[in-house]
Amino acid sequence: MTLPLSLAVSWPPEAYLWFKTLHIIGVVVWFAGLFYLVRLFIYHREAAELDPPLRQAFEEQYGLMERRLANIITTPGMVVAVAMAVGLLLVEPAWLKPTWMHAKLAVVAGLLVYHHLCYRLMGQLHRGEYRWSGRQLRALNELPTLMLVLVVMLVVFKNQFPTGAATWFLVALVVFMAASIQFYARWRRLRSERQTQQESGGAAA
Repeated sequence: MTLPLSLAVSWPPEAYLWFKTLHIIGVVVWFAGLFYLVRLFIYHREAAELDPPLRQAFEEQYGLMERRLANIITTPGMVVAVAMAVGLLLVEPAWLKPTWMHAKLAVVAGLLVYHHLCYRLMGQLHRGEYRWSGRQLRALNELPTLMLVLVVMLVVFKNQFPTGAATWFLVALVVFMAASIQFYARWRRLRSERQTQQESGGAAA
């Protein structure tokens, strides 16, 4: 579908710059919220393994932090980013034609699905339904990083998207970071279990 030419020429000259500025700000705020929101889910999930008095206190605190982060920062950032993107496409409707823009919009659609999933997970946690393990949530937390890399590369390289060694190295680096976080979490958990066992053994002696 081609937008009428009048939509592309009736905007004031500074409209493009304002839309672009606010779009970038919205994207930064949106991703900042997505990065930290699932991290709170991880802490919330791990708090379920604590003793009842501490568990209730931590669950209430994390629940409050999650709601505030999602409703005050993450979702408004998403709304601004998407609304300003629509504004940019109205000013420059020709941007809907290139293949790289189609790929970028597909990634953004994936981000919107991820955003919706975060709200579903938040609702489950607030109801005391722990369907995801801490390990699964840590893996989920790395997905926005990969999406951000793809979006930035598409915007920078456009239809000349690189598929050489540098691209695969960057993907491998993201995967390595995700794996390192998983291994560190497992090592920390095992160390905590050993310390608990040692303390229990010392108390029994």
